Amino acid sequence: MDFALESYIRSHIDQEPAHLRHLDRLTNLRLINGRMCSGHIQGRLLKMLVEMINPKRALELGTFSGYSALCIAEGMAEDGQLHTFEIDDELEDFIRDAFAASPHGKKITLHIGDASQEIAKWDKESLDLIFIDADKREYCDYYRLCLPLLRKGGYIIADNTLWDGHVTEPAEKHSAQTLGIMAFNDMVSNDPSVEKVIIPLRDGLTIIRKL
Repeated sequence: MDFALESYIRSHIDQEPAHLRHLDRLTNLRLINGRMCSGHIQGRLLKMLVEMINPKRALELGTFSGYSALCIAEGMAEDGQLHTFEIDDELEDFIRDAFAASPHGKKITLHIGDASQEIAKWDKESLDLIFIDADKREYCDYYRLCLPLLRKGGYIIADNTLWDGHVTEPAEKHSAQTLGIMAFNDMVSNDPSVEKVIIPLRDGLTIIRKL
């Protein structure tokens, strides 16, 4: 998508809330790899998808600056609860400040550390929605770990599943992250227990529904 088309889309969808616009700017000013932030267009899509799914309990793997978590929380009802995991402890203060500045931050519980150790203790089929946006090399492991936690009819949304188009490049050019994304895409494609679709928005967004 070129800049002109992206600008056109931005001007024809709901405006980015002020606290998210500020967070997007801070993310790009203060953090390395600021482009990892979901941003205006994907953020509005996430919020709308969450409103459609209406989850009571949700999980996010990979908080980064907190932008996507706040979009998910915005779409949840007042009694909704989002657990989000970030492995980089140096981001904790930044994330907590972002949540405190949002009217939806109270719906979010931030966990710093390895998500796999904590959520392995959770009850099966206890989640309505899972958003995966963490280490691309671990996507298959996340999927195996998370699918049993998802109720039937629940959704997984996985980010970066087209990986800047690298998934179509010759095998010798593949990085470990690209291979991780490709293995994940193949795993989901071949899983008869879910239905799935890839949306070519930004870096690719896969929506998965558990049957």
